[in-house]
Amino acid sequence: MNKKTLNSFSALVFSTNPDAVKQEEPEITETPLPKEQRLKVRIEKKHRGGKTVTIIDGFEGKDEDFQELAKKLKTKCGTGGSAKDGEIIIQGENREKIITWLKEWGYTHTKG
Repeated sequence: MNKKTLNSFSALVFSTNPDAVKQEEPEITETPLPKEQRLKVRIEKKHRGGKTVTIIDGFEGKDEDFQELAKKLKTKCGTGGSAKDGEIIIQGENREKIITWLKEWGYTHTKG
């Protein structure tokens, strides 16, 4: 093949690997009930400048419901925090309080 023929195929890509093309994940339309959620609560001190934070992860559902739960927990604890990448981060060591509140709110499968 000459150079001109090769250049005409430069935009063509073929792969037999089914993972080569990234499939978009379907958007979650409903948030499971609290009793169906499996949340994990843990304390973390590493990489935080010596400060302790409480991390809640395992939430499944809409981002709006995730943000609402994070806001509710931050308000109850009276501290700041953030909610991103599937984790709710609450400033301070509030693990026992958070587990108690989550169980009161119906998140029965909460582990500490």
